Amino acid sequence: MLDRVSRTGGDLLPLLAQEPAKPAGGAALDQIVIATGGAAALTAVLLVLGWGHRTGRITLLQRLADLSERGPGRGLPGWAALPSVVAMLSLLTALLGMYWDISLHISHGRDEGPLANIAHYPILFGLFGIFTAGVLSVVLPKGERPGRAAVRITRDWYAPAGGVLLAGAGFYALLGFPLDDVWHRIFGQDVTLWGPTHLMLIGGAGLSLVAMMILEREGRRSFTGPADARGSAVTRWVRRGMLGGGLLIGLSVFQAEYDFGVAQFRLVHQPLLIALAAGCALVAVRLWGGRGAALFAVAFYMLVRGGVSVLVGPVIGELWASVPLYIAEALLVELAALVLIRRPLLFGAVSGLLIGTAGFAAEFAWTQVAFAMPWTGDIVVEGVLLATVAGVAGGVCGAMLAEGLEGRLPRPQVARPLFALAIVAVGVAVANGLIIHVPEGQRATVTLTDVRGGEDDRTAHARVELSPRDAVDDPAWIAVTGWQGLGLHVEPLIREAPGVYRTSAPMPLHGSWKTLIRIHDGRTLAGVPIYLPADPAIGAEAVPADPEFTRDVQSEKSILQRELKSDVPGWLWLAASAVVLLCTLALLIALGWGVARVSREYPHRAAETPREMAAT
Repeated sequence: MLDRVSRTGGDLLPLLAQEPAKPAGGAALDQIVIATGGAAALTAVLLVLGWGHRTGRITLLQRLADLSERGPGRGLPGWAALPSVVAMLSLLTALLGMYWDISLHISHGRDEGPLANIAHYPILFGLFGIFTAGVLSVVLPKGERPGRAAVRITRDWYAPAGGVLLAGAGFYALLGFPLDDVWHRIFGQDVTLWGPTHLMLIGGAGLSLVAMMILEREGRRSFTGPADARGSAVTRWVRRGMLGGGLLIGLSVFQAEYDFGVAQFRLVHQPLLIALAAGCALVAVRLWGGRGAALFAVAFYMLVRGGVSVLVGPVIGELWASVPLYIAEALLVELAALVLIRRPLLFGAVSGLLIGTAGFAAEFAWTQVAFAMPWTGDIVVEGVLLATVAGVAGGVCGAMLAEGLEGRLPRPQVARPLFALAIVAVGVAVANGLIIHVPEGQRATVTLTDVRGGEDDRTAHARVELSPRDAVDDPAWIAVTGWQGLGLHVEPLIREAPGVYRTSAPMPLHGSWKTLIRIHDGRTLAGVPIYLPADPAIGAEAVPADPEFTRDVQSEKSILQRELKSDVPGWLWLAASAVVLLCTLALLIALGWGVARVSREYPHRAAETPREMAAT
């Protein structure tokens, strides 16, 4: 079993007291000016290249597009080949930056400024690269209509629908950066992955894979090159498997807090998110790519996600992020395809059902070995129910995605209600997981036994006695978490008696560490601070770790997210979150429109589909 305690940056701890207080609001004006100037410069370069290509004054883009047609984009016209390569490389760059950034926030806390965080640069360049890929696809077609699904820009300028959607997804993700600064100024810094503006960054990047799939379909059906330049069936299978694996990666980034072991939401969300990602991506790629495509997509996912964990952890020297396996889910999808491949919607629903049940069991076993916060019996009933709902919804959406790409989307009277029902079902499941309870009248008495007693390196064991003793039954977790002290300490407590727990490893109680007891039992999500440093930037006083103390069990959000402002009206937060939600729904609907458009304009051709070949 993996060691549940991980640390990094121990040699820097003596320097902590010398660091200036980190700002707790928006970015400094000089950093805003620099960032805005950099973004304007990159945009200007992109506009010049696009203008030069459209007017014939610059041939660089055309040369790169021709080169892509002969290389990794074989079988696609340049307006699809070059953007596909740029988008995939950009997504990999952004993925590395995102996990690196999450690791830094967990171990170091909030930024001294957006430009002071080195991980922000690969995120920014990666997201701008996604936007650039979409723009390239829009500007490259010249003197031609790039397929029947193309969107009219001007009287004689048409752009592929997938390119327009790819640019839109990239722009939506990029928009999350300046809006994140505005959010911090209004509400304070929310050091959590699931902040609304953070979800814009992740959602725009992850959903760009759907736009890339649409672009691939448009390009393949529009390719007019010689037969020997169309690429083999194996090339198409690999490319589609990589896109399916990329979609699995993109949908899995929402789980990152669970991967690191510092989830700030109920544990039932993790199996829900795993099932949703598996159902959508694996069903889609199996129908679209053919036999074995689901397994190949998972292999690609493991190569990329595992590689990112290795780069961020052992190579860069930050925190390790565990990786959900998805192998069992891929096998279940492949088995279901043997019987139901000719009935795609039923295949998607049955695959989702298997993912939410048997897949849940497989991931349950894996978490016992690989995750800092393993699943427990506390979440089994609700976890299976939510995973099944998400798996079926994701499987149906994945089936409609693949069928749309192959020109077999069900008629609108069927497809639209199914799509809407799937979104509502996932929304209800997520909302259910967000309903929490903070107990009243509960207290915890903590007795500390020092292991190291120095002011700059104090660590201690703890004995925790809850009152009343029966306050916690069979919890999802009761653990000590220490973070933002240039490292991470996560340790499930050992039960000695009803309501009495102890640590098995010394916990940090010095410097900038924020150490607390976390309690998650059913809908209860609460905490007890053990040690919190003073934070002058937000006017927070220190919470000392006395040898023995009794403190109330309280909302853990008030501990984990001390920077949040408490004087902001609740309606303002709801309104701002609603705007982000509506924008996300608009992106989902736009992608659905794109899938329906290519399905209508490129009806099914039996010679192209892998489905019949897989069933023979």
